[in-house]
Amino acid sequence: MSAALNYYYYRLLLPDGRLRSGFSQFMVERDFSVQLYLERQHKAVVLSLHRVPDHLSSIVSFFRGIFSVTVSNRDLAGLLRDLGVMLRSGIPMIDALKTIVSEMDSNSGGGGSGVHRAAEALQEELSNGESISQAFARHPDMFPEIVCNLALIGDESGKLSEMFMEASDYLKRLSEIGGNARRSMIYPLFVFTAILGAAGFWLYYVIPNLSELFRQMNAKMPPLTLAFLSFADWLVAHAWMTLTILLLMIFLPILLVRHSERARLIFYRILHRLPVSGILLRTSGMAFLTEHLSILVRSGIDMAQSLKILERATGDEYYRKSVVSIRETMQRGEHLSVAMRATRCYPPLVLRLVAVGEETGTLDDQLAYLADEYRQRFQHLVETLAEVIRPAIILLAGAFFILVIIVLLLPVYDLIRQSMLIGS
Repeated sequence: MSAALNYYYYRLLLPDGRLRSGFSQFMVERDFSVQLYLERQHKAVVLSLHRVPDHLSSIVSFFRGIFSVTVSNRDLAGLLRDLGVMLRSGIPMIDALKTIVSEMDSNSGGGGSGVHRAAEALQEELSNGESISQAFARHPDMFPEIVCNLALIGDESGKLSEMFMEASDYLKRLSEIGGNARRSMIYPLFVFTAILGAAGFWLYYVIPNLSELFRQMNAKMPPLTLAFLSFADWLVAHAWMTLTILLLMIFLPILLVRHSERARLIFYRILHRLPVSGILLRTSGMAFLTEHLSILVRSGIDMAQSLKILERATGDEYYRKSVVSIRETMQRGEHLSVAMRATRCYPPLVLRLVAVGEETGTLDDQLAYLADEYRQRFQHLVETLAEVIRPAIILLAGAFFILVIIVLLLPVYDLIRQSMLIGS
């Protein structure tokens, strides 16, 4: 029986007589291991323990994600760097964590932060006798798998400070990429939201009132105006149905992609073939894959295990399938570059540098160079796309409001003409 990551619901009887219940996530081979861990962790009696079925795990994960305190990549990178610096100075791990937790407790804003929770969790695990790598592995919701693997390598090799610094640099780069992407898209999203709000106000409030006014004054309305007003009236009359359809169009594909492997593969294949999304996914995917593989290879993990880790870490189903194919091809004795070429998913630059790295024994350096190159390309693409989206959104908004003005000015012109005729 292999270890699997599952949610468990438990009820405990604490030493002081109180009852405690909740959900926790564990990667274990047997449910009995969870019971032993809970008894030792809380010094309590396990009254009941139930594994959450797979089809309900995503629901539990969703609500835990809403109400739980998350750890940002930037904060986690800072925590790992602090630990690396202290360990390099000769401070034991448990003392380093106590120092960090105490410093956060003295800070008025640190008590409820995600990184404070992460540091406390590690301190509690180590105080209960767990190894450093086990302490990280116990909390997969706080620490990414690559961080857990680097902690395991550092724990076994005695190079924990170096592994923490490596993980910190990696998370810092991820945070910078995400932060730059978000900053580049703030203005377009703000403009787009403002346009949607203005359009909704016109469609649901202004236009229906003008429509009633035109009908009361018997204004002559051309077919374009009639069609537009009819459409606005229909939206107002079926507002809830329209909102329901829009929500289904948004959330139904998300649910399918999250719960169906085939739907995810079809979704990512379509995105990879579209012009803009395809370029973004290929660039970000190459940066992610080469960065992960470079760190894993440089840390001393064998290629088979590195590919298994990469397979689990990759969110893009299109590239995940290619990683599976690469691993299966390498098991037959082929080189990495040959296996990557067989998938037909990777650009010539990647294939060439990977082949050079294998021939010269500098695979980790070549992968690191590729990761840096594709990170820069992705950042440039995001900035360029943001600059292109801005005028496109403004043009779209201008076209909409020009249509509205033309549609509404025609009846107004007819009313003015009628009043002039009556006055004369």
